[in-house]
Amino acid sequence: MVRPRLPPLNAIKAFEAAARLGSFTRAARELNVTHGAVSRQVRLLEDWLGTRLFVRTSRNAVPTQAGTDLLAEAGPALDRLAAMSWRLQQRASPSGMFRISALPTFAMRWLIPRLPEFQRDHPSMELRIVTASTPAEQFHMDVDAVISGPSRQPGWVGKRFLGEARLPVLLSPELMKKCPLRTPGDLVRHTLLHAATLREAWPRWLAAANVPGLKPEREQVFEHFYFAIQAALEGLGVVMGPVALISDELHAGRLLAPIRQPVRKTRGYFFYAPEPSLDAPAITALRNWLISAGSVAEGEFSTYLSASQS
Repeated sequence: MVRPRLPPLNAIKAFEAAARLGSFTRAARELNVTHGAVSRQVRLLEDWLGTRLFVRTSRNAVPTQAGTDLLAEAGPALDRLAAMSWRLQQRASPSGMFRISALPTFAMRWLIPRLPEFQRDHPSMELRIVTASTPAEQFHMDVDAVISGPSRQPGWVGKRFLGEARLPVLLSPELMKKCPLRTPGDLVRHTLLHAATLREAWPRWLAAANVPGLKPEREQVFEHFYFAIQAALEGLGVVMGPVALISDELHAGRLLAPIRQPVRKTRGYFFYAPEPSLDAPAITALRNWLISAGSVAEGEFSTYLSASQS
């Protein structure tokens, strides 16, 4: 039996992305091509089929009835093809290159320091870590998995592996000697260090500490949280931030936490994988390792707090 002619695969991919996302621009971003390239592929498919797939008068990518019918078939077909390709690549063992997206501060301060342990247990897997500026960007990258905060993304399934809390204040021992910090009110004599990605952290804690109108001596904002942490280590001021990312400094005494309450808890960190790949050996191996490492980290911090308060 001779298989009927199939439409061009690249044209199908461009059409499916534009119809699913409702935008040629967003489709171009997802496929890592130009807007014009998506438009040309869609026009090629329309010529091949002999019918229009999008309403030309609309500012958005609104499919015609023919486009709607094609999307209903093309989307699931591409999903099945992607899932089978993944299973064929991964079915033998968790080996080969594995690309994972993480935010820069988490990658630098939590994930990379723990990678030697994972590599010892899985020497055949090569983890390639790529970073994104915002959580929204992570799910549009060409990666096998994502580590991020709580999020709902179509086609991705998340598993929480690490809890998180915002410890009230952290500062260097040298600054503590120079300008003691015992109560929230003492912050009027300090510089508050902010991360641009966590600007809400200080205002929320100050409100919870019943000093919402407190005016510090000065404030300084850094593009990333790891810059703010380094500034605190150098004695530039007081930083508020996720406990998991400064646990090593707390244990070593390079940063201090003189104010213990209130501690603001967040939903923590999640490991996300594409739904068709949840049972792949590489995904399973990395997910199980993260859950185990996260449990150890949480236990260490609980021990630190108990020892400090006793």
